[in-house]
Amino acid sequence: MRRELLATSFTALLLLSPPALAQQASDTVAPETARTLEQKQAVRASRQMVVAANPHAAQAGLEVLRNGGNAADALVAVQAMLGLVEPQSSGLGGGAFLTWYDAGTRTITTFDARETAPAASTQDLFMAPDGKPMGFFDAVVGGRSVGVPGVPRLLELVHKRYGAKPWPELFAAAIDLAHDGFDVSPRLAASIAGDKGRLDQQPSTRAYFFDAAGAPLAPGATLANPAYAATLQEIATQGADAFYKGRIAEDIVAAVTRHPTNPGRLSLADLSAYQVKERPAICAPYRGYEVCGMGPPSSAAQTVGQILGLVEPFDLATLGADDPESWRIIGDATRLAFADRERNIADPDLVRIPAGLLDPGYLKERSRLLRRPTAMGKDEVKAGEPPWQKAELRRDRPALELPSTSHFVIVDAKGNVASMTTSVENGFGARLLVDGFLLNNQLTDFAFDPGPPDAAVANRVEPGKRPRSSMAPTVVLKDGKPVYALGSPGGSMIIPFVAYTVIALIDWKMDMQAAISMPHLINRFGPYDLEAGTSAEALADDLIALGYQTAVKEINSGLHGIAIGPNGLTGGADPRREGVAIGD
Repeated sequence: MRRELLATSFTALLLLSPPALAQQASDTVAPETARTLEQKQAVRASRQMVVAANPHAAQAGLEVLRNGGNAADALVAVQAMLGLVEPQSSGLGGGAFLTWYDAGTRTITTFDARETAPAASTQDLFMAPDGKPMGFFDAVVGGRSVGVPGVPRLLELVHKRYGAKPWPELFAAAIDLAHDGFDVSPRLAASIAGDKGRLDQQPSTRAYFFDAAGAPLAPGATLANPAYAATLQEIATQGADAFYKGRIAEDIVAAVTRHPTNPGRLSLADLSAYQVKERPAICAPYRGYEVCGMGPPSSAAQTVGQILGLVEPFDLATLGADDPESWRIIGDATRLAFADRERNIADPDLVRIPAGLLDPGYLKERSRLLRRPTAMGKDEVKAGEPPWQKAELRRDRPALELPSTSHFVIVDAKGNVASMTTSVENGFGARLLVDGFLLNNQLTDFAFDPGPPDAAVANRVEPGKRPRSSMAPTVVLKDGKPVYALGSPGGSMIIPFVAYTVIALIDWKMDMQAAISMPHLINRFGPYDLEAGTSAEALADDLIALGYQTAVKEINSGLHGIAIGPNGLTGGADPRREGVAIGD
């Protein structure tokens, strides 16, 4: 089965030409265009490591570690820098999920800094006057889509709980670079060009992301952001309250509520009331490991856990990464898990969620559906009936999630592990730049159509609710100790990105970089998406013979991970983006 070709290409992506990238940038709805990079090698360190989506951010985190800080300190520095050099993906105006392993107590926990819907939100927030759902970008651009940001509160909470360095020091690198200016990266430049039509329509983003002649900033252009430096300085000296209760909060509310064509409903009271929620990690067993991550309102840990539970009865190790039978099993397991996800998972504080989505008996029964020679038919892939504490009638409604997010991983010398996924949702969020940072459009992660009252959609808009997410900051344990930490951007593709990488690490014995570089074959809803320019394309005929439709696409992950072993750390950064792994 083309074993030699596939084995070689599963560790290296074929390069896309710049004209192909430019065309893809203009065609895609999310301006997070991929960029061609050199093949990356696994990076090894003995004590500590940072893997992040931009070299400036990774270096800022590593310098904190070198100066006596720990992973909690370093994540503040990394996020502050990402908001400057990769603003299209994450920042102070967005939200995040963090999975944290504490070496001192040998415990794992998660922090939910997801955005919340304003108190004035109603279920018809994204319904047009004609009773139909709004167009996606009609909802995104402007104030309507902005939820209460969670990142500043998360940084402060985690630092107060676990940090070792003085809070103000952690912002110094980002403040200095914001004053001095940085070179616009090829990825950021391509993202600006890909979203030119929308960015150019908003005065704040036009002034920042375009040059004096009105052209999108080119790669290598120097970009300073004194407004962002001032914002970071206020947070550094006054804490997160400077963001949620002071001048900055007033500027956020003004930008949202006074948007001339698409105002939102955010208030100062919404900002002041925001809280990060610590939640128990959800851990799913897989071949003697525990795969732990973020539970609802993220759908990730439960859906990743379902995929792994459904494939565990099958001998994927013997089949291997290049056998179409492996991908039949994995693909249909993912489709079944996504069917359960669409129906059942939402904000657990406002929606009852089935208790048994990871019940071993339920997964064993569902796994029997995969014992067949060909792909499951469309009508066969349905949400199951997991155990409930108290069942209720549900209506399926998908929500569009687009892949403008960032993930970073930190392991410090004491063995603490931070796996954090952070996002403004769509590239450049709501296209509103306030005090040097972009505001999110996370409310469009809700289902636009709430469904009828007697069978409401779980992920409908409600006041104070957190929209469902696919962000999957993951830590994998063996005998109670962390052995892998990973995650990715990618919208709803995050879930298969992470699940398949875990399979590559555990079943196919790949190192972290090889697992991350592996070409993508993604099936969530029936058709098989095959990553363009890679050996995944070679499996198209075999998958078609198994009964699938296939589509060759650019699939733009941003996987970052660290393997933690007795001989040190091994880091991997996705070759599809600008990230790096660095350590000592």
